[in-house]
Amino acid sequence: MANYLLLYHGGGTPEAADEQSRVMAAWGEWMGKLGPALVDGGNPTSQSRTISASGSVSDGGGDPVTGYSIIQADSLDKAIELSKDCPIFLGPREARLEVYETFQAM
Repeated sequence: MANYLLLYHGGGTPEAADEQSRVMAAWGEWMGKLGPALVDGGNPTSQSRTISASGSVSDGGGDPVTGYSIIQADSLDKAIELSKDCPIFLGPREARLEVYETFQAM
């Protein structure tokens, strides 16, 4: 089985407390449903900078990553299936999720 990095874009936290509770409960349910496939539930992200090969530093790009998780699956297709119910899509902003297979390099 391989690990898959889920990169979240958009989504966000609803403003109303009851909506926040509903979305957080959905995250808990989804992660519970993943069971042992969930390697690292991840975290939201905040500030970012981009570093070029020359060493110059600039503000992050136009489509920032807003969080991540790591799951384990038999294939990229299975990882995608596990990701389709992700609560990132319940946030107040449009969201998308990228799925990357990782591999042991060292």
